[in-house]
Amino acid sequence: MEVYRSDKNIPWAPHPSAQGVKIKSLISKKEHGLDVTCMLVFVPAGNEVPEHIHDNQDDILYPLKRKAIMWVDGTGSSSLEPGVIVRVPKGKKHKITEITKDLLIYDVFSPSIM
Repeated sequence: MEVYRSDKNIPWAPHPSAQGVKIKSLISKKEHGLDVTCMLVFVPAGNEVPEHIHDNQDDILYPLKRKAIMWVDGTGSSSLEPGVIVRVPKGKKHKITEITKDLLIYDVFSPSIM
């Protein structure tokens, strides 16, 4: 069982639905047998994460670098920036826009998506 892991040894992969966005899977059900997914999400300046929904997972976002605008259906828009934690309940539409500088997010899904 791997207890310590460096993200430097984990490759970036294309985001499955957001063009130009990359993800780095840190913890997953497939690799670690845990019912949670933890990943880094890299959104280059000028890109966005389009409106989407996770039917079965809560999505918890914690930005590490830069800021953007996060919209969650029923709640509206708010600044997504370091020090702000956003929990998107399962079944809620959401998106990330207005990314003027490269954005890095620590993203947790419960239960696991991978």
